[in-house]
Amino acid sequence: MTTPPLHTLLRHKALDVSEDGPVLRVILDPSAEDGALSSDALDDLEAVLRGLHDRPDIRVLVLGSAGDDFCLGADRTEFQDALEQEPSGSALRRIVDKAYRVCDALENTHAVTIARLNGKVIGAGLALAAYCDLRAGADTCRFRMPEIALGLPPAWGGAMGRLIVEAGAARIRELMLTCDPFDADTAHRLGLLHKVTPAEKLDAAIDAWIRPLVRRSPEALTLTKRMLTGYSRAARTADVALLDAHLLSAQIARPRP
Repeated sequence: MTTPPLHTLLRHKALDVSEDGPVLRVILDPSAEDGALSSDALDDLEAVLRGLHDRPDIRVLVLGSAGDDFCLGADRTEFQDALEQEPSGSALRRIVDKAYRVCDALENTHAVTIARLNGKVIGAGLALAAYCDLRAGADTCRFRMPEIALGLPPAWGGAMGRLIVEAGAARIRELMLTCDPFDADTAHRLGLLHKVTPAEKLDAAIDAWIRPLVRRSPEALTLTKRMLTGYSRAARTADVALLDAHLLSAQIARPRP
């Protein structure tokens, strides 16, 4: 029996999802409105990633954006609306818990995940990209971790530990504390990008990854990814990512003097 495509099984509010044989392409911000990562997008991403459990034929997932920017960060308007609805912070914690589940699912899915980055990659957008196995970006990409400048802890998706493992504690410490923007070449030197290319060649660069990946033994590929994830997590023995939702909601909900 033929397995129905994921996009026929799920209704998406905030994503475009398409299949090309063993490759699943997931596009954020299909309306190209504001580039923020909404709760609806997190719901859709979680549903897509959960659906992959029943789709071993999907070998590669490419995550990109329809807008001029990959992602401008979490939707802070949603954060404030959630607090107005539930001043206790429980609604906000539910949103941030979704972020953790999505990032955890990205890290653990059997499919090789590729981030296709363009424009600005800010805050939660960088966190989301960091959990992808491979990351290619246009040479015009600009990155920033602005949380401290906004009066918030960098607590989204459990990304601090992942970023430190991927790029090194010293540089991530500097970029988180200063909130300085950095360009694609810097991201490449740090290991946050594996490939940098002119925007018009970005899809070709990603296709150059996909072609050999889909020819590899599925078992060997999945096992290697699991091993890499295991070693990465072993380096995060003090991972406190499960506390992120409480840290963030407590900070936002705190009365201002």
